[in-house]
Amino acid sequence: MKIAIATDSNSGITQEQSAEEGIFVIPMPFMIDGVTYLEGINLSQREFYDRQAADADISTSQPSPQDVINFWDKLLEDHDQVVYIPMSSGLSGSCQTAVMLAQDYEGKVEVVNNQRISVTQRQSARDALKMAQQGMDAAQIKKVLEDTKFESSIYITVDTLKFLKKGGRITPAAAALGTLLKLKPVLTIQGEKLDAFAKARTMKQAKSMMITAISHDLEQRFNDKECENTWLQIAHTDSEEAAREFEKELRELFPKANIYLDSLSLSISCHIGPGALAVACSKKIV
Repeated sequence: MKIAIATDSNSGITQEQSAEEGIFVIPMPFMIDGVTYLEGINLSQREFYDRQAADADISTSQPSPQDVINFWDKLLEDHDQVVYIPMSSGLSGSCQTAVMLAQDYEGKVEVVNNQRISVTQRQSARDALKMAQQGMDAAQIKKVLEDTKFESSIYITVDTLKFLKKGGRITPAAAALGTLLKLKPVLTIQGEKLDAFAKARTMKQAKSMMITAISHDLEQRFNDKECENTWLQIAHTDSEEAAREFEKELRELFPKANIYLDSLSLSISCHIGPGALAVACSKKIV
C-alpha cells in the first residue's frame, strides 16, 4: 500500500524541503495589504520580513475547502491513502475543516489531530513517513500520532509585543505596559493551547527560563533527563544568529540530544514578528 504523508506549511517545511523529504505540503495563505501570498511560491522570507518591517497590513487565513480537496485528490492519483497532519485544532479552524472534508473519502484520507505546530508538527510528519515505510496503513499511523499527542512541549519568547497586539493576542494596554517595562514574555504550547508562561526582562533571562522549563519537562514528563529519547528543536523568526547561539547552549547541556534548527513559517511570523526564539521537544515514537 502506498501512503502519502501530507501536512501544511505551518510545520515549517518549505516547498524545497517537501521535495527532498517526500512529505507533501499545502501552503497556508496570508494576506499583505489585501493581496494573497503563499510562502515559497510567490514570496520569500526576506521579502516578507521587509514588508513586515514597513508596517504592511498582514493577516493569515487557511486554504479553501476546494484547495484542500484538490490537494488530496492529486495525491490519491498515485497513492492509496493520505495521512494529513494539519496544525493544532486549538490554534486554527483548518483542522476541523479537514476532518469534515475527509468524511467523504471513505478512509482514504486520515486527518491527524495531534495538537502540533511548527517544529513538532514537522517531526510528526517525519514520524508518519517512517511508519508508512515500515508498512503501517493510514489509520494505524493516525492512531499512534494521536495517542502520543501530549508528548511534546514548546516554549517561545518574542522580541516585541507589537505583533501580538496587532493580532489581538494581548490588549493595547498590556502591550504598552510590557513595552515600557521592556518585558519579554515567554509563551508555551502544551497540547492545543497557547498560554503565558513567564515574563522576562531580557532575552538572556527569557532563554534561561525556557531552558529551565524544557529541562524540567525532559526529566519529569518524559523521564529523559539527558534527552536521548526525545527530539529537541529550535525555531526562530529572522534571527538565525541568535538561534545558532541558543543551539550551542543547548548542545552543551544535552550533548546526547538530536537537535534540529529552522525558521518558523511565515504564517506564524505574522503573529509574533521578527526576533522570536523557541525551543521545543517531542518524544521519539519510532
